Amino acid sequence: MRGWLTRLFASRAGLILTGGTIGLLAVLLEKLGNPPGTGLCISCFERDIAGALGLHQTEGGQYIRPEIIGLVLGSSLSALLFGEFKARGGSSPLIRFFLGAFAMIGALTFMGCPIGVILRLAGGNLNALLALSGLVTGVAIGVGFIRSGFDLGGKQTLPPINAWLMPLFMLALLFIFLADLRVNDAAAPFRSWVEPSSLSAPLDVALFAGLLTG
Repeated sequence: MRGWLTRLFASRAGLILTGGTIGLLAVLLEKLGNPPGTGLCISCFERDIAGALGLHQTEGGQYIRPEIIGLVLGSSLSALLFGEFKARGGSSPLIRFFLGAFAMIGALTFMGCPIGVILRLAGGNLNALLALSGLVTGVAIGVGFIRSGFDLGGKQTLPPINAWLMPLFMLALLFIFLADLRVNDAAAPFRSWVEPSSLSAPLDVALFAGLLTG
């Protein structure tokens, strides 16, 4: 069974099925209350979680998104089922950190999240064409660097506890969210009641969509 599923998801049909499922879930989430043009936008939801934890004070960007919690837990469960649950790390951590930071800046500032771009295009927002062209250009530049020999160093296996940190953190976030653990309006976790973070799909649907995507 495991081998059959591995072959399925590695095939062209599996890729189409996966992409189509994620697209349908994104549209469903938007229809049920998520902000327009986001649906299942990873960068937007990570921004909201960062705001909920007090890492920024942007009005309209503070909410613990269940989709991200489900995504991490679902992918962790999938990795466990397929025997791929292991912690791996690489060299050049500072370079990796800044590359990740600039990726988020590009996604949030210039509509660079692939899911967000496609959803906006599907909704008729032609501004997304500029974002898509920038995204394609960035990928092409990255491929050029890789082909020219750019390498951040090999991966290495890390102690198992490293693999459990993120799922455990997400479980803690889920507990905080469900228990509504708020001390006062001046302490995290924060919840913004201004759009877009005030808009959200029902908890059960959002969590299920994240789990299925993961």
